Amino acid sequence: MTILLDARIPRTLDVLLRDWAREEHRGARLEAWLFEDEAARRTAEKAFARVGVEARLHSAYKPLLHAVLEDIDTRDLKRFTLRFPVHAKAKPLRFLSEAYPLAALLDGVETHFEPGTADLTYRVTAEYRDGRVAEHEVFAPNRLRKNHLDETDLTPTGWLRVTKRPGGAPDLDHAVETEAEAVFHKVMAAIAAHSWPAQEPYAETIAIDVTMPGIERELPYGDEVMSTREALHEDFYFSLLEFFKRKSGRPPEDRGVQPGQIVPDIRAGEGDAHVRLELRPFGAPQDPVRPEQVIDTADAAPGLAQIDREFAGLPGERFEGRSHEGRPIRGLYRKGSRPAVLVSSGQHANETSAPVGALRAMRRLLADPDANIAFIPVENPDGYALHGRLCEGNPRHMHHAARYTSLGCDVEFGSERPTAEIGARLKALELSGAQLHVNLHGYPAHEWTRPFTGYLPRGFELWTIPKGFFLILRHHPSWTDRARFLVEAVTKRLAAIPGLVEFNRRQIEICSIHTGGTPYEIINGVPSLLTAEERHPTPLTLITEFPDETIYGEPYRFAHTVQMTTVLAAEEAMAEIMAAVA
Repeated sequence: MTILLDARIPRTLDVLLRDWAREEHRGARLEAWLFEDEAARRTAEKAFARVGVEARLHSAYKPLLHAVLEDIDTRDLKRFTLRFPVHAKAKPLRFLSEAYPLAALLDGVETHFEPGTADLTYRVTAEYRDGRVAEHEVFAPNRLRKNHLDETDLTPTGWLRVTKRPGGAPDLDHAVETEAEAVFHKVMAAIAAHSWPAQEPYAETIAIDVTMPGIERELPYGDEVMSTREALHEDFYFSLLEFFKRKSGRPPEDRGVQPGQIVPDIRAGEGDAHVRLELRPFGAPQDPVRPEQVIDTADAAPGLAQIDREFAGLPGERFEGRSHEGRPIRGLYRKGSRPAVLVSSGQHANETSAPVGALRAMRRLLADPDANIAFIPVENPDGYALHGRLCEGNPRHMHHAARYTSLGCDVEFGSERPTAEIGARLKALELSGAQLHVNLHGYPAHEWTRPFTGYLPRGFELWTIPKGFFLILRHHPSWTDRARFLVEAVTKRLAAIPGLVEFNRRQIEICSIHTGGTPYEIINGVPSLLTAEERHPTPLTLITEFPDETIYGEPYRFAHTVQMTTVLAAEEAMAEIMAAVA
């Protein structure tokens, strides 16, 4: 074990109270923007008031949305006009995205969202049914900062404004580095300063353990929640990946870099923030114990042990790969007279509706002796186990640290050695000769942000806001007509699932308002993206994307039902396609 950083960082709210909640500042007016929840901010305001300082403390994270929830009267609202900032150092719609899910929260109100100026201020005109009109200005504190790629980001930051100071002291109006920002930048500095090995992987586990205050606020729309601790996890994980890609000389879009397992574990705490960065060995594999469930009605991700038991009951020839930490990657092939189909799930192991939906589909398909199926339920068991461990502390977070393998790479872009994770998929294709691969995935069920490197998740902007159940069909150019038939047939069957078309319609509507459109086709009520390319070995690769990170209960059951239906529909459509060309 090697410790790279072990530090305590004073809570900015406590520092403000120490410095400004004093008799010598009586009569002053103070405004501050912090990464703090509303309860902590209101309690501090009362402490300021007791010494005669008029204080108003705002959220530095998603300030407009917090203003609507806390300050702007939305009762009897008729029309809401928003002019959002447009800054030269940010994407044009960055601040409109940052206002998400405002359009959903103002359901029934006439809304107009328009680009404004570059002064980092939202301007709101609220018109009420009784004729009242209210104007509001909401400051969005940001500053330009050099990032770990030597690029400049416009990032949310703390801020302090003080006026009416006793004795004619000058006003203050400047950025303040909060403890949330300091934790992020200290870790990135320690990563940059370390002498890493010349060859990948650079470590077994790069562990970032943080306890700190912050915002964790559910919103009355879908699965939406504002979480600064989740945002810090996401920023750490992808920033470290970007750092190691650059170190290894790889391009930003590369998914094959193998830095080792990156594990940010961000927990709620009081008082000062505590951060510890260390390099750890794997140790013995640890698979969290999860309650046994009936698979057809599972309301949360089952444990690896139950998945193995369910898999053991299916017919077919067995084969195995081996994960980097030593876990088995189980697969089967059951030959039949119908066209062969490969079904896989758990490539990105934090997308947990996929293995359950796949298992449910396998029970039905393999009951038919003619079905010709290769199946891998969890391609990334190390990531699946890590997701379970991280969910013990933060069950609602999306935990992208569990997305890739313990080497730190995407299963699909890793080594092609038969002993690596991709080996199970290669064996499945060798045994089956499948020309259709149904690859089940998911994506965040609530907004995905990276506030300390510019807010939008770099390289994944399309996935920052949920937009319903999504299909991606990658096909060889000579299979274009068959690809179109497949997606039409699958989406037609999916549209019959009660509630799916409306679920998609609502999410697409809200997403398009905050991101500026729908850069994909909608087929039978299902957003779909068809691309002709030769990258995949199968001429048809159908990828599902359900917003399932991380959902429970009825939403989770709905998710794996949709995943199951996709598999069944795709297998049936493939049989029709191949019969037509026979």
